[in-house]
Amino acid sequence: MTIPFGLIACVLFVFAGAGPAAAQEAASAPAATFAPKPATERPRQENEGELLYNGIRLPKSWPPAKMRAVDQPMRVPYLESPPAVVPIRIGRQLFVDDFLIAKTDLTRTFHRAEKYAGNPVLKAETPQELEPQDDLDDRGIAIGVACFLPGGAFYDPAAGHFQFWYTAGHRGSLATATSKDGIKWTRPKVSPDDSNILIPKARNPRNSTIWLDLHADPAERLKLHTVNGQKLRTSPDGLTWTPGKTAGKAADYSSFFHNPFRNVWVYSIKSENGLGRVRKYAEANVFEEGNWDNAVYWMNADKLDLPDPQINDPAQLYSHTAVAYESLLLGEFLIHRGPHNTVCAAGKFPKRTDISLGYSRDGFHWSRPDREAFIPQTNKDGDWDRRYIQAPNGVCFVVGDKLIFPYSAYSGYAPDGTPGMYSGGGIGLAMLRRDGFVSMDAGATPGVLETRPVTFEGKYFFVNVDDPQGELRVEALDETGQPIAPFTWANCKPVKADSTIQRVMWKGADDLSALKGKPVRFRFRLENGKLYAFWVSPDETGASYGYVAGGGPGYAGRIDNEGIQAYPK
Repeated sequence: MTIPFGLIACVLFVFAGAGPAAAQEAASAPAATFAPKPATERPRQENEGELLYNGIRLPKSWPPAKMRAVDQPMRVPYLESPPAVVPIRIGRQLFVDDFLIAKTDLTRTFHRAEKYAGNPVLKAETPQELEPQDDLDDRGIAIGVACFLPGGAFYDPAAGHFQFWYTAGHRGSLATATSKDGIKWTRPKVSPDDSNILIPKARNPRNSTIWLDLHADPAERLKLHTVNGQKLRTSPDGLTWTPGKTAGKAADYSSFFHNPFRNVWVYSIKSENGLGRVRKYAEANVFEEGNWDNAVYWMNADKLDLPDPQINDPAQLYSHTAVAYESLLLGEFLIHRGPHNTVCAAGKFPKRTDISLGYSRDGFHWSRPDREAFIPQTNKDGDWDRRYIQAPNGVCFVVGDKLIFPYSAYSGYAPDGTPGMYSGGGIGLAMLRRDGFVSMDAGATPGVLETRPVTFEGKYFFVNVDDPQGELRVEALDETGQPIAPFTWANCKPVKADSTIQRVMWKGADDLSALKGKPVRFRFRLENGKLYAFWVSPDETGASYGYVAGGGPGYAGRIDNEGIQAYPK
């Protein structure tokens, strides 16, 4: 999907030298619609709270307690009042919003994940997965389910494998599967009965949400939330769990994630109001000390989340999870487009949900510029992922130059062909270029993108670019907007490559050491290509020192301190 930059900009910028007519045209271009700004809210640059890694200053009172349920897109204060200077010492810098962009005539394009041709990679086969689930009230019987509800998907560097935590049978046991390559999955024998069951159904793990915490005490490396009792529990191995603490009131499909930028656990709490399924927010420094009684209203689906035209039910925010990816939080929003459970139960078919993406730089406010499904259901009878798409904790794996997104879905049919609302669930994969959510594009006519003032601590400039038939040049500008020699377009060695980790170099300088710590703007000139990201690394390997989501091979933790060395040989 390609959208001109101006159509989605939260703040419109006019190039220097543009006349009144051009300014009027820019001002009249459609922009994102926001709910009215409370008169008591201080401008973001005047806030007095925590200073974040990216220059954003939080309000002293946090989290925001004045959010209300409205059908308008969420306001994102740091896009309305960005920092005067943006530190970029952490992670690859993505163009998913206008936080980094001062002005540009490049075109912003949103990209979709491509479903793996070998899907599903895990389908119902074991007795627990094939066992009929008859505790669904008046919604029939579920048969043949191996799904994320919402579960978890992480790479475990200590074990050297990818791992799923999923539900065996709808509302069934908590099970696990592992893989060496992220593609072929097996069920390890981990329980006393030589099955892959971690918590049997009899112990009520309903809608279990899992997080693999690599920085915790080994006895607490697995974090778990279960809907039954709203318990927060920890475990060293997935088999032995603490009794857990009650977090508070919530509905099913509540979840949690870790925000490493502030080192807090965030609880995404499902609730309901006049807009249907919505979310509340709570946070805690210690996982098991999460208290949802004082949760604040957070977010909901809005008027840009369009209903299925064949159903015409208002969209709802069914579920939500997030993970740190490079320099921001990447969120998966599960949008419910109907029909009502009673309609699905009577018709014996799954409800419709799609996964769309959002991005946050302060951990609370989300920019969701693209509302088309990133991983859609097919809505086609007979397809394994016909409907009811689900997303796990961990969100995605990083494998060299690509991202792998696990997801689950329902066909609506048991293995014997019997239809059912919650029957026939399996797990599949979708792939995306690394950093490939959004690109800034130019055709045969060169285009320019200029950043806001930034500071950095590294020395080596890298880009993620696709322009083998074109050219990219970069220059650095001082505070007056003048090019800084020798880091000019004329001295820049043209980049012609399709690479997710490509170094940019200039004649007359070995690296960017001379600009370290100084506010500069970077200006990109692109022809016949796509620009996905840029960063300044302290290492010639191109290590970004940003976050790698659910992890991947080559990384000892959740941070990219390896660069090209982590790419498959």
